[in-house]
Amino acid sequence: MTDSLPPRRFDLIAFDWDGTLFDSTAIIVRCIQEAVCDVGGERPSDLAASYVIGMALAQALAHAAPDVPPEKYSELGLRYRYHYARQQDDLVLFEGVLPLLERLRARGHLLTVATGKSRRGLDEALHSAQLRGMFDGSRTADETAGKPHPLMLQELMAEFGVPAERVLMIGDTTHDLQMAQSAGCASVGVSYGAHESQAFAAFAPRYVARSVADLSAWLEKNA
Repeated sequence: MTDSLPPRRFDLIAFDWDGTLFDSTAIIVRCIQEAVCDVGGERPSDLAASYVIGMALAQALAHAAPDVPPEKYSELGLRYRYHYARQQDDLVLFEGVLPLLERLRARGHLLTVATGKSRRGLDEALHSAQLRGMFDGSRTADETAGKPHPLMLQELMAEFGVPAERVLMIGDTTHDLQMAQSAGCASVGVSYGAHESQAFAAFAPRYVARSVADLSAWLEKNA
């Protein structure tokens, strides 16, 4: 006789994309650094470039390149997209993500994405990862307020009629966890992405997962 699964605590699970589901952190950091150098700015450190991952692109680039004047922001964005497009075929899902998502769907969770990517960028990533149809909904930074503003989660809650206490946000940055906290939702941090896990404590995540396998094990028992 097998043990039954624990009752479901969260009806809707929102995932960040880059650094949480998609193994893209190192490439994004490199693209930010190259774009800043292209427009004459000082090359950001790895720490400075990784910190802005998850923000809307314009906000992220401005934060990572404080010495670049605003009149060059448009060119900076174009250079970032150029470098990212050259390397996006090298991006893959973290090992174990697909079976994790399939298990959550089989258990009846609504699965969504809340990301700092653009709609075009997310749609391209979903297509390349062969995940179209896996998610019930999504929000991107160019169609609503960017992180850490809570509007992404608030809109997803309203779309699916799920109250905040039944929503779990999973992400690799403090922006993700701050967004969840501001929306009144629970969160889980992952330490294999962009931000150091020590910074997560201020936002009281339910758990910090060290790997996708660790995340999967926690979700099976606690989500």
